[in-house]
Amino acid sequence: MKKTRFMAIILCIFLLPPAMAADRPSKPMPAETPELIEQGHEIYTRRCSFCHGLLGDGNGPAADYMDPRPRDFTLGTFKFRTTQSGELPINEDLFRTVSRGLSGTAMQSFDRDMIKNGLTEDQRWAVIAYIKTFAMEFADPDFDPYQQIVPFPTERAPYNEDTIARGKIIFERAKCWECHGKLGRGDGLKAFDKTDDWGFPIRIRNVTHPWKIKAGIEVEDIYMRFSTGINGTPMPSFVEALTEEERWDLANFIKSLQHKLTGHQVLDVRSIDGDVPGDPDDPRWAEASPMDIRLTGQATAAPRWQNASIEMVTLKAVFNSTEIAFLIEWDDPFKDVVHKAEMEFDPAAITPVGAFNSYVQANDMIPRQLETFRDSIALQFPVKPVDGTRKPHFLRGSGSQPVHLWVWNADLDAQDMPAVTEAIARGWKQPPKLQTAEQQQITSTAAWDQGRWRVVMKRPLVTEDKIDVQFVPGKFIPMAINAWDGSNGEHRLIMSVSSWYYLTLEAPTPPAPFIYAGLAILFTGLFGVRLTRKAQMKPEQASAPDRESEFT
Repeated sequence: MKKTRFMAIILCIFLLPPAMAADRPSKPMPAETPELIEQGHEIYTRRCSFCHGLLGDGNGPAADYMDPRPRDFTLGTFKFRTTQSGELPINEDLFRTVSRGLSGTAMQSFDRDMIKNGLTEDQRWAVIAYIKTFAMEFADPDFDPYQQIVPFPTERAPYNEDTIARGKIIFERAKCWECHGKLGRGDGLKAFDKTDDWGFPIRIRNVTHPWKIKAGIEVEDIYMRFSTGINGTPMPSFVEALTEEERWDLANFIKSLQHKLTGHQVLDVRSIDGDVPGDPDDPRWAEASPMDIRLTGQATAAPRWQNASIEMVTLKAVFNSTEIAFLIEWDDPFKDVVHKAEMEFDPAAITPVGAFNSYVQANDMIPRQLETFRDSIALQFPVKPVDGTRKPHFLRGSGSQPVHLWVWNADLDAQDMPAVTEAIARGWKQPPKLQTAEQQQITSTAAWDQGRWRVVMKRPLVTEDKIDVQFVPGKFIPMAINAWDGSNGEHRLIMSVSSWYYLTLEAPTPPAPFIYAGLAILFTGLFGVRLTRKAQMKPEQASAPDRESEFT
């Protein structure tokens, strides 16, 4: 038995998906002695119990504020494994999760090579030994999870157009789109009102956002999820339904859907001839340069919110001699065009800023359901031109440094009303002040399709209002984004926010460089002519001394 287990460990280490070295232990788990378990108990109490609870039941003091909720270890249900559906994980599965954490959740990495306050390999093994004491299933002497490992195929399909195309067919045939949507954005027909085995709501994963895929984004990781399923969730195993080759093709297709983030932080706004586009479907948007802006939950001021749904917005912009237009795109699985103001959260219900419970609970304090709050997006600009790197606070500015807010509301758009409101914000402690009707100069057009909003906002480049942002070519203008997903319970300060980015309007090249270039060419030509003439005169000058010597 020991020889069999040792061989299983070796196979597991070498057959696991390629990943960072921290994911793989240098040796098998030590014997689970009372001393090792007690060491793990001490580390768990200090580093893990705040989320997972002293009893390992997932009810730590921070648990109510997290989505997804911390794992309840007492049920023996573990999501991310290399073992068959419904089975316990092997030790190396637990080591991988503890070491690298789970993307898109509050579960951080605990590997010391990845974070300064991490744990050594021996400490991680000790914690795992203690965690295993919470579930009686691990104590069964007749069950060995190493006998339940799902092997990788010996021949793996290459990642290319053919396998991706085959994977797309399988995606449709296996009806993955019923939950994940036709384009993988989590907007399927069965995507809402899902719950896990603990009764907590589940928001179906948007597989186009790799930072939200918890257990690895490589083809091998995705293949393993199709093969093992995710225990405790609606995600099944496809071992019986799909062959190894089909699962590999499907994994290739999911990998192809992953969005590749742009790497720049300055939006290049290009000049165009004619009118600026006012429709999200205008083909001219394809020629505009995109910039991805990352967002996170607003946790600066009460009510603090760390379970934001909108984590990326893609922005494009173009301008002509009189107007500027922005195209704002973001994924949102549900079209929320209803807003019930009477259900808005009262910030007075929580203690002042700085206290632990100034955070909003994930599920019990606000309604996270359809037809409650509207979807919204906002562009934010400094009112005053910035001096160097000094900018207003990214969350609504301040009294001395106000910001200009352009807020688009889906419910107003659905009613064919002016959907964008302009306001001036002087910090988060007071609501933004709407500008007068005469100062409202922004028009908008919006479209929602297959889990994605696309909104166009248009405005004159320069206005007569001194409190408006003015768009001057050649200047760097700071810009930030606020976003709200209504069905995620987001409204007012319960929202997503970004830090400051920049935009710059393409400036026409001044005539001076052309003049200088022309003069340089002219002088170079004249200088060349002079040198040529001088070279032609040299033979005659050289013969003069010889003739003079003949007369002496």
